[in-house]
Amino acid sequence: MSLAWQVRTASSSEFFPSHWKVRRVGDLVTLINGFPFSSETFGPSGDLPLIRIRDLGNQPFETYVSGRIPESSIVRNGDVVIGMDGDFNLRIWDRGRAALNQRLCLLRPRQGVDIRFIAYALPSALKVLNDLTFATTVKHLSSGDVLSERMPLPPTEDQRRIADFLDAETSRIDALLSSQQRLLSLLSERRAAGVVAAVSGGSHTERKDTDLSWLRSLPHHWQKVRVGLVARMGSGHTPSRSHPEWWVDCTIPWITTGEVKQLRSDRIEDLHLTREKISELGLANSSAELCPKGTVFLCRTASAGYSGVMGTDMATSQDFVTWTCGPHLNPHFLLWCLRAMRPDLLGRLAMGSTHKTIYVPDLQMLRIPLPPLAEQAEIVETIRHQNTGIDALMDKVSRQGELLTERRQALITAAVTGQFDVSTASGRNVTDGVPAT
Repeated sequence: MSLAWQVRTASSSEFFPSHWKVRRVGDLVTLINGFPFSSETFGPSGDLPLIRIRDLGNQPFETYVSGRIPESSIVRNGDVVIGMDGDFNLRIWDRGRAALNQRLCLLRPRQGVDIRFIAYALPSALKVLNDLTFATTVKHLSSGDVLSERMPLPPTEDQRRIADFLDAETSRIDALLSSQQRLLSLLSERRAAGVVAAVSGGSHTERKDTDLSWLRSLPHHWQKVRVGLVARMGSGHTPSRSHPEWWVDCTIPWITTGEVKQLRSDRIEDLHLTREKISELGLANSSAELCPKGTVFLCRTASAGYSGVMGTDMATSQDFVTWTCGPHLNPHFLLWCLRAMRPDLLGRLAMGSTHKTIYVPDLQMLRIPLPPLAEQAEIVETIRHQNTGIDALMDKVSRQGELLTERRQALITAAVTGQFDVSTASGRNVTDGVPAT
């Protein structure tokens, strides 16, 4: 390989071999924009599946199109498809013939160009465009942006060698990432199953059948009760925004659906910080109530099913119900019961096709198992102990996945900028580091 190097582009500090040429993407490919199909032609079945931006992933097609389909808008395997809204995602199409919707484009190579090389090299440029594009809502990419982008291009045979090398090495990394994702899914299932086993007294052998919809049996000495008999149920409210004076000097933590993000992983039990607060005046002039520390809350609307325990005195919006536990119910035992029954709550009680809602009358009838108070505390500690071990393993696997993803991108960047000779690098273990030049 020549040791002479030159700057990749005027806007980049990367270098590439001197015998490579800087070319405009528009000189290397033909770009075809998607067609503005009428929604009247859409359906769950039809002549061809319709590629929308969400379909750049691997999920099943949801929408098909029928009727007149311009030949130019039909995508074939091997075309490069780019989403032009949002994060400007790109993929080499491999899902068969499909119709390309508006706000996407496809690229086909001109003579002497290996489209796989373009597909590996272009995402870095698109990321720069994405990072530099200002948008208040959704970012938009134009055809001109793509075609005017400049990139270093090796001779055709070198393009093929680099693409072959990256096909092999990224496939290995992707297989590892898929295995890690499966492991994370299994660990998540194991974590959830452990919680259900704990709150249902799984360590007890003498059991009785139960009519609780989410449990088959309970220990003989346990009760099952309606939560309202052992905890006071409440709901939240939003002080009227038409009274600005009610939103001055806000000091009371106020739980809204914005806090659900903290609770999605089920790692946090006690919520201490909220994004918003309300005032004493707002509280006094609304149906909101100040709940004491230790009150359990459950989101019942947009992010239905997620729950936590108040780490200090707090109020909530109307999107939540609360339970202030009496002397026979440990708040954190109730919390883990709610988390264990979340699939049942969403599957059996949540209403709505888009935004799920669990209605208050259904929650008023909610029932849980009730062991003796001391045993409730032991169960909570058991759950915490087993979750700590699983969470640590999940963190380790997730970190390995992050490193592999970083390794994958570093490998692609090094290859498409000629930082090493792929003909001598082939066969190396991709987890050992980027091959030296």
